[in-house]
Amino acid sequence: MAKGEAVELEVGDRTVRVSNPDRVYFPARGETKLDLVRYYLAVGDGIVRALRERPCMLHRFPSGVTGEKVHQKRVPNGAPPWLETVRVQFPRYQRHADELCVTELAHVAWAVQMSTVEFHPWNSRRADTERPDEWRIDLDPMPECGFGTVRRVAHVAEEILDELGIRGWPKTSGGSGMHVYVRIEPRWGFADVRRAALAFAREVERRAPDDVTTTWWRKDRDPKKLFVDYNQNARDHTIASAYSVRGVPEALVSTPIRWDEVDDVDPHDCTIATVPARFAELGDLHAGIDDTAYSLEPLLEWADRDGLEAEDS
Repeated sequence: MAKGEAVELEVGDRTVRVSNPDRVYFPARGETKLDLVRYYLAVGDGIVRALRERPCMLHRFPSGVTGEKVHQKRVPNGAPPWLETVRVQFPRYQRHADELCVTELAHVAWAVQMSTVEFHPWNSRRADTERPDEWRIDLDPMPECGFGTVRRVAHVAEEILDELGIRGWPKTSGGSGMHVYVRIEPRWGFADVRRAALAFAREVERRAPDDVTTTWWRKDRDPKKLFVDYNQNARDHTIASAYSVRGVPEALVSTPIRWDEVDDVDPHDCTIATVPARFAELGDLHAGIDDTAYSLEPLLEWADRDGLEAEDS
């Protein structure tokens, strides 16, 4: 292959053409666009499971992660006929968007060819985009909050989930925080899921008041505390999926982990250079996430008890 020449990759039954394969996307180690495609192919089962049937916002970096970032909801004209989409409505603006809806690995490879680095799916699926089937616990440290606090709070979240009889699936955020995902029955709208998430966040705060805040306005939060960001469950709010690369020079990956890894994991060790080998050894640590869907009724009872109404997003 001549330098700069496009390459064609066989992805399942599809052929995906990758232009500018030598373009450096991640300057820390010099990984290219083709390296990024190969990373996603290496974790194929995991990324497809994380995105399957969900409307997906694409974070594109046409000239690499140190260049302009484009947030793209709509699949552009000229997409291949085998690409799948899902239409979502935005009533406030009286508009809609046909967003990428991944059902196979070639859809991911196509998105990377279109310069996508990060995949940000909705927490609902195509069958009913208005009823989430995923509750997201986002442990978001403030600027002076260290990762040791993130670890402590993750264990508090695990303890509460265990008491509720719920299994949570942790992952690094690909940044300074941690996420825990829970499959839920798709019985409730976004407002109720967000309200349940707030009730959970308040319980975490009660148990770890020195480490945690649920204060809504960022300017009012203690910079040394961790914010349990329940608002990530609001409609059209998205966070990077499991196995999504992040748009940083080091090519960090939002990486599924076991609960017994929480105290030892270093998010900076989870990159496109290291996660494929981890995936090959351990498989997808979120492989069982769809096996059980849980009820939000206990959390909604907590919300009623505490008179909680989630603030406007």
